Amino acid sequence: MKKRVIVSWSSGKDSTLTLCRLIANDNYDVVGLYTTFVNGEVPFQATPIDIVRSQAAQVGLPLVLIELDEVFPPNTIYQAAVIDGIQNSGLNIDAVAFGDMFCNGIEQYRRSYIEPQGWECVFPLLGQSSERLAKEIIDLGIVTHISTIDTSQLDPVFLGRRYDHQLLEQLPDGCDPCGEDGEFHTLVTDAPCFSQAVPVELHTTINEGRFHHHIFRLSKQEI
Repeated sequence: MKKRVIVSWSSGKDSTLTLCRLIANDNYDVVGLYTTFVNGEVPFQATPIDIVRSQAAQVGLPLVLIELDEVFPPNTIYQAAVIDGIQNSGLNIDAVAFGDMFCNGIEQYRRSYIEPQGWECVFPLLGQSSERLAKEIIDLGIVTHISTIDTSQLDPVFLGRRYDHQLLEQLPDGCDPCGEDGEFHTLVTDAPCFSQAVPVELHTTINEGRFHHHIFRLSKQEI
């Protein structure tokens, strides 16, 4: 029997590729998405929750929203919030999937609080080449824009740019093609698993020290 899996959903390219791979995997049945958020938006991506809701609607899956009081709560508080949110969602699951790519201890951390609940941890992208994954994201037709730049690692000129092969070629030496060292974060507006694109427009740009954000909002036709 297929394992019922919920996907950790950031609104960006990594979680979208994770979802696409699981939908294509006969061993899993994706039954929902869950998103943690602070002050009405996804941290790092700075994606408003109404856009996340629209993404989930286009995917056709229920969305579990888990509100946090701060971006970096203590591990015990974060873990309890995620577990409680999933357990109280009404979804019957066997596994939780994450879009982590680097083997930097994150797998062990996820397993430490997910597996004691009797759930499997699934990492469809873990340990794979960033170069190959970046090309797969683009070639699959996952439409992505750069929503956040860490200006200590990447020129803010890339902010808002479409994530495509041309952008990959223009990234400086030492920049991970998937932004896995925190150089940038992304927002996905369309993908093969979406019934239609999520219409967004640039609302404003916010510069918070080293971090610059493009704040998108649903376009008027969607509101």
